[in-house]
Amino acid sequence: MMVRVVSKIDVPELVAKRQAQIVQAAVELYGRQGYHVTTIREVAQRAGVSVGLIYQYVTDKEDVLFLALTDVLDSYLREIPRALEGLLHPMQRFHAAARAYGHVIDERIDATVLVYRETKSLRRERRDLIKQKEADSNRLISDCIEHCVRDGLFEDIDVELLTYQIVMFCHAWALKSWHFKHRFSIDEYVTRGVELMLNTVVTARGQRAHRLALGLRDTARDTISATRR
Repeated sequence: MMVRVVSKIDVPELVAKRQAQIVQAAVELYGRQGYHVTTIREVAQRAGVSVGLIYQYVTDKEDVLFLALTDVLDSYLREIPRALEGLLHPMQRFHAAARAYGHVIDERIDATVLVYRETKSLRRERRDLIKQKEADSNRLISDCIEHCVRDGLFEDIDVELLTYQIVMFCHAWALKSWHFKHRFSIDEYVTRGVELMLNTVVTARGQRAHRLALGLRDTARDTISATRR
């Protein structure tokens, strides 16, 4: 079975634009009234396009759901490396990765919830691809954790377990946004959560780097590099 979404249009820029337009409308409707009862006609009406035009860019309703779910996961794979560009200190990279993960969720709350609710509605091949993309995006965080362990900033911990604690904590921003958004910004939420998780993880040497990463993340990088001395 085909895993990728096939479009009848062969202009990549136009395909990306139209599929994004379709996905935005679909996520809103799927979130409000459910994936299974939402029709392509309703998605077309919400997107402001004809049903015929939608079928130029997708084959069926599952294609639209698949695009919506992969958009979230592809955003992790794009935004986390972007946030790490130019950062050398492992503690600073760790915090930057966690914040970037949280920001993707904050910008795609409805789609993140949809991942939880509707991944099971995809064909097995597509579910497997979603799982692989999740593992790849989680690896971006676990790599930062492993670097902190190697540099003696974190204790010798279960890296995968801490990675999933961070991932699930960030997902809770979407799942419980009705509560948390009234209390914190996404940066405050991620920072406070990470601090709680690191209480028993950070070494004495890592404590200083941790404080610098939180307080001086926008200052010159040579300041934070002092923790290597």
